[in-house]
Amino acid sequence: MIVALVVVVLVGLCAVSYYTGFASRLLGGNEYKAVFLGNGQVYFGRLFNERSQYAVLKEVFYLQITQAPQPLKPGETPPTNINVVKLGGELHGPTDEMRINRDQILFIETLKSDSRVVQAIEQFKAGNKNK
Repeated sequence: MIVALVVVVLVGLCAVSYYTGFASRLLGGNEYKAVFLGNGQVYFGRLFNERSQYAVLKEVFYLQITQAPQPLKPGETPPTNINVVKLGGELHGPTDEMRINRDQILFIETLKSDSRVVQAIEQFKAGNKNK
């Protein structure tokens, strides 16, 4: 009887761990992820509760693409600047957390530690520690 109770508790703990993403965080799941949404937007950050109905993205960043306004010669393309922007400075003042409906997520990629996006995030964080 005790063995059966222990097995049921272990199965329950495994199920909770699977659905909350707790095990992945314990096993090194703190990598940055790229979350691609059905509306074409991509957000970067640390992803939690990936398997629940609402995944949680923290330390949220996104790409901002700007083209320098300057006179162009025929056939020239304007130079493009791509910046990594921290969520939170927008007009509506969001917090640094997004809850994303799983149905809106097309796919998720784990970013390498030497990716340009991760390097930009780390530079941003290092710059804000000094303030």
